[in-house]
Amino acid sequence: MKPLIGVGLVGYAFMGRAHSQAWRNVTAFFDLPVTPSMAVLAGRSRERAAAAAAELGWAAVETDWRELVRRDDVQVVDICTPGDSHAEIAIAALEAGKHVICEKPLANTVAEAEAMAAAASEAAARGVRSMVAFNYRRVPALALARRFVAEGRLGEIRHVRAQYLQDWIVDPEFPLVWRLRKEQAGSGALGDIGAHIVDAAQFVTGQMLTGVSAITETFVKERPLAEDADGLSGGSRTGGRGKVTVDDAALFIGRFDGGALGSFEATRFATGRKNALRLEVNGSLGSLAFDFEAMNELWFHDETESDAGFRRILVTEPGHPYLEAWWPPGHGLGYEHTFTHEVRDFLAAVAAGTDPSPSFQDGLRVQRVLAAVEESAANESRWTPL
Repeated sequence: MKPLIGVGLVGYAFMGRAHSQAWRNVTAFFDLPVTPSMAVLAGRSRERAAAAAAELGWAAVETDWRELVRRDDVQVVDICTPGDSHAEIAIAALEAGKHVICEKPLANTVAEAEAMAAAASEAAARGVRSMVAFNYRRVPALALARRFVAEGRLGEIRHVRAQYLQDWIVDPEFPLVWRLRKEQAGSGALGDIGAHIVDAAQFVTGQMLTGVSAITETFVKERPLAEDADGLSGGSRTGGRGKVTVDDAALFIGRFDGGALGSFEATRFATGRKNALRLEVNGSLGSLAFDFEAMNELWFHDETESDAGFRRILVTEPGHPYLEAWWPPGHGLGYEHTFTHEVRDFLAAVAAGTDPSPSFQDGLRVQRVLAAVEESAANESRWTPL
């Protein structure tokens, strides 16, 4: 029998469900030195949390995350709450000696992210591990893209083109959910989906952004109020309206520390685009392109070949990242598998006593980019160094 490691999940909505699936299934596909035990789920409503725990496979329920952190049967705290609570929960858990995995963006402000990174550094010295949950790093095609760049197959990186396009709030009568309130979400499309493409671009290229020039826009200024609304859907309307206090779209250009130029676009108003996270990287020896709406494909151009042009790589072979655990070649994976890969990497690092990646420090770097974008947009797109 492999040793058990008890997991406590805080939050049970969209991300909580995705993480629950990962904790439930990871050892069925990956051979790990430890076995996660889904010990407890925390939510403010006992009735709803109990229903979610029964559905998702959690053994117990708490209505206060502090009680979850104090439990002896919890060694890992998984934070799937809105951004305004990340810092308080993560710091308390790390100080209590619990390993932490925290949803992105790491925090709502740079100051919060700095405090979290400092707490993570102090905890690491005591053998306590932490990771920020940028799940798109675990898409096999993007992990393969990172491998290609690291192997030098693209040569000198010159251009990075990143987009994250959604359309779920195009309807002006879509309610004012928490993701549209700055006090809970920190920012809008910028933090919610822009954070993903910032991390993906830096992960794949191995380069860090050093400065940005940005614009942001809020297209729908007010929305209906609704009761029982979660982050992606609305409850019953109350009849009133409230102010949208975050961006609907963010566009910016940037420079990387390796000399590459970057362009970024994050919007929830790209009508017809459902979850189009796109990344193209151009180098002196080749290029690669990825679109999450075709997540099992990576397009690659090798400039050194005759009759050059992009060719499609179906990323489903056993030698591709993470694919050794799954299906025969040609049988594609889905969104949920990225979380299973995330949990697999986290548990492997915890068991080995090594620091998982991306770290809270990586999350802080992304947070500083988000803050620079907001600062630039507020100052007539002025160039803003990081």
